[in-house]
Amino acid sequence: MNPSSGGNKRPHKQEGKNMSIRPVILALALSISSSALAQTAAENQVVGTWRMMSATIDPGRKNISAYGEKPNGLLVFTPDMHFVEVLTDADIPRFASNARGEGTDDENRMAMSRSIGFFGTYTVDEKGEFSGNRVEGATFPNWVGSVRTRDDLRLIVEGDRMTEQFRRPEGTEIRIEWQRVK
Repeated sequence: MNPSSGGNKRPHKQEGKNMSIRPVILALALSISSSALAQTAAENQVVGTWRMMSATIDPGRKNISAYGEKPNGLLVFTPDMHFVEVLTDADIPRFASNARGEGTDDENRMAMSRSIGFFGTYTVDEKGEFSGNRVEGATFPNWVGSVRTRDDLRLIVEGDRMTEQFRRPEGTEIRIEWQRVK
């Protein structure tokens, strides 16, 4: 009722229908858009945080532990297509000095040869499977700027497990097993 009109007008039936259908349309639109966002996130199979379970040099033949008996590492893939990977051997002895830049030649050599850290961007294909990466920074400077495709690096996700396989430049095969962190 409009108080200024002075009458008892009832709202038109059509006007009432439009008012009651608007919340339904809004709810439907929000539902569809949130489903699309959830589907997009679900398509990226590697997104999330992964903990290294094992790393093997020359699997199937020599089976040498790549990062010692207690490999320690995380691999993080962000939804905005960045990654960070840090791999270490938990058995690397502490340096005699607490100053990072004052390690002995042997301490530095061991730390460098038994650990690596790098970061960059990555891509996935239309199935959400890993398709490549580009290294933007690394503790081993020769990797900076390198691009690896599925031909160079394979990441295969099966549920909450992921297998990483690649060959070093000299031809040695490496396999790393990952577990999704929850």
